Amino acid sequence: MGDSSLHVLKGIDLNIEAGELVAIMGSSGSGKSTLLNILGMLDLADEGEYRLDKVLIKGLTETTAAKYRNQFLGFVFQSFNLINYKNALENVALPLYYQGLGRKIRQEKALEYLDKVGLKEWATHLPSELSGGQKQRVAIARALASQPKVLLADEPTGALDSKTSNEVMGLIQQINNEGKTILVVTHELDIAHMCKRIVTLKDGVILEDQKVEQVIVDTYVQ
Repeated sequence: MGDSSLHVLKGIDLNIEAGELVAIMGSSGSGKSTLLNILGMLDLADEGEYRLDKVLIKGLTETTAAKYRNQFLGFVFQSFNLINYKNALENVALPLYYQGLGRKIRQEKALEYLDKVGLKEWATHLPSELSGGQKQRVAIARALASQPKVLLADEPTGALDSKTSNEVMGLIQQINNEGKTILVVTHELDIAHMCKRIVTLKDGVILEDQKVEQVIVDTYVQ
């Protein structure tokens, strides 16, 4: 702003391997949202390199960035970001539309992923007819439908009660155990310990990066 500048991230050196389940922790202002936005190609770093599946992410046009996001990444948000006037099936099928798949194939795949998160019977329900946990499971199904390399979850349990949070994290653990790379941004320590590695940010730097003994959640039943 004006003559001053704010360095949100300061020399982050981070490597995440395929198949990891990593929690990004930090208080408000620590830089975790900015880091997630850079990883999600929603923001660009001013300096340094970011490689996603060996592809250097730099100087992309918005069209190319959108193409890479659709190819590499799935997003899950605290506020679900479902389209209110579309039912669960239509919400999950949306990213497949942008991949150019035909209507029948989109619906078949969307139903497959709704089944994966235990909501096949709710396919024709609107978001207003679903609980918070069900909405988040629809959002996870939507993120998985395009078969991304990496799932980025921004405070995925932030709007949920503790029981529902455990169910959602149980689902995330299940998806990770099937080989999906997942990053979970959270400020809740108990949620972070449901991951396999915790990266703690403070004032834009990595304060701690540790592998942890994962708390296994068994409350999710498909």
